[in-house]
Amino acid sequence: MNQAQKQRVVVTGIGILSPVGNTREETWKNIVAGKSGIQKITLFDTKDCAVNFAGEVKGFDPTVTLAQPLYPRGKDQAPLTQAVSAKDKKKMDRFIHFALAAGIEAYQDSGLDEYRNSSQCDIKPTDIGINIGCGMGGLPGIEETYSTLLEKGFRRITPFFIPQVIPNLAAGHMSILLNTQNTNLCSVSACSSSAHSIGESTRTIQRGDAKIMIAGGTEAVVCALGIGGFAAMRALSTRNEAPEKASRPFDKDRDGFVMGEGSAVLVLEEYNHAKKRGAKIYGEIAGYGASSDAHHITAPLEDGNGGFRAMELALKESGLTAKDVGYINAHGTSTPLGDPQEAKATARLLGSRSDLHISSTKSMTGHLLGAAGAIEGAFTALAIRDGMIPPTINLDSLDPDCAATGLHFTPNVAVAKKDLRAAFTNSFGFGGTNVSLLIKKVD
Repeated sequence: MNQAQKQRVVVTGIGILSPVGNTREETWKNIVAGKSGIQKITLFDTKDCAVNFAGEVKGFDPTVTLAQPLYPRGKDQAPLTQAVSAKDKKKMDRFIHFALAAGIEAYQDSGLDEYRNSSQCDIKPTDIGINIGCGMGGLPGIEETYSTLLEKGFRRITPFFIPQVIPNLAAGHMSILLNTQNTNLCSVSACSSSAHSIGESTRTIQRGDAKIMIAGGTEAVVCALGIGGFAAMRALSTRNEAPEKASRPFDKDRDGFVMGEGSAVLVLEEYNHAKKRGAKIYGEIAGYGASSDAHHITAPLEDGNGGFRAMELALKESGLTAKDVGYINAHGTSTPLGDPQEAKATARLLGSRSDLHISSTKSMTGHLLGAAGAIEGAFTALAIRDGMIPPTINLDSLDPDCAATGLHFTPNVAVAKKDLRAAFTNSFGFGGTNVSLLIKKVD
């Protein structure tokens, strides 16, 4: 695609449901304050499990009445008053509930409902698409249904089982709910899933194939199979005595990642259209880079070259220089191998500069797997909006390999950086998949 022919893409709405808050602003306030959302697991009995903690979404009910009804099919049709009706709640797994709640918040935040029902509206349902990434889909539903099969037989399997659990049904339900009739997709690429969703949605708008894309991710696999499976791989921290201290990216005493759950959704919009309708703009998706390690199904390249190439591609597309980048929301999972490799890749591309800050918000949310790229993309956009760098909590003693890069990892306390012009957010996944998004301020 010719650079001059590309449409610019901006973020005009954000919705978040997370272990540290059930709305965008509650979550962001707690992230900046360095509050951990990691606690003992309540969703299942962890007896005999090696790990008994995770980042759970707390106090969430998808059936609550919306503060403001929506009219995605026009004011002459019945309004949307809930993310999920009580009747439909059991027909969907938890990851779908999460996505619909975050998607509605992003949609409301963007002002699209009011605009679509105004006399100035120049968009049709066919101008709006969906791409909601998900790494694993309805694992709790699979677990529960299999137990029913073993205990009660085939006749007791619910007819809603398949649409309950397949990953693309979050996007499917959202498309129906918000009446979007352009592309309807689910990117599935492990922990890069929702970063791919945002990147590929950006490409869709850049090509002129849609004016607006509702993009993001969702994940809800805090269940016996999910925790047990990752624990069996020895990928998870086992710091059971102090859960809130367990996720410690870049710290020399890290011992694995912490599972999290939740959803984040961004409304992406063609820049001129957003300006025309007077939408607020959080930032511009200025660069998108994707690569493959072609190395190992779970371990990154020792020199971090896959992540480096993704970041390099995003920086090149943006037209910015390394000095324009003031912040990186790192993939930073708190794993022994991944953290130093990402640090090396960052230093190689951007240099060891005193004005460059890196942090991993997974230290507070845990790792949301397929939703990680979206929630961290949202945090990056909010950091640009507020000129505020969130901290890496639990970073008490920097890993020597990370320290050798000379980079600043923003330990434990947020940093005000009002001149923040551009920032990266990185997402790397099993299978050697890498994504880097570069978001910049729109003056």
